[in-house]
Amino acid sequence: MTSRIQHTTIDARDAYAQSVWWSGVLGYVEDPDDPNLPGHEECMIFPPAGGDAPAESRGRLLFIEVPEGKELKNRLHLDLRPVDGTREQETERLLGLGATQLADHRRPDGSGWFTLADPEGNEFCILRSDAEVAAQGG
Repeated sequence: MTSRIQHTTIDARDAYAQSVWWSGVLGYVEDPDDPNLPGHEECMIFPPAGGDAPAESRGRLLFIEVPEGKELKNRLHLDLRPVDGTREQETERLLGLGATQLADHRRPDGSGWFTLADPEGNEFCILRSDAEVAAQGG
């Protein structure tokens, strides 16, 4: 017997704003039969349809409003790999969307990552793209 992850839940001060922001970061969509609206206390976003994975196992994110703000470092965070472009280009794009850079963990050999925060302070990392990894042989 095993379990599967139904969705990843992220506490938020404004669930709708977070769902919109992360949709822009990831290219995710909302359920057209249950759209996210300002004032909703729960807002879910999904990867776009496609591929062989059923909808219920495609890495959904659920934002739920909570009264308290974020105070400590996350115990869980997302590591993102750019689909198009480089780690640096994706970092610049996300900074332009309102992310904040927290740390630069790039190494002289090209490996490493940037640590960023979303508009509510939740940390996430930007890794090298698959093309960058392949170009350097790992």
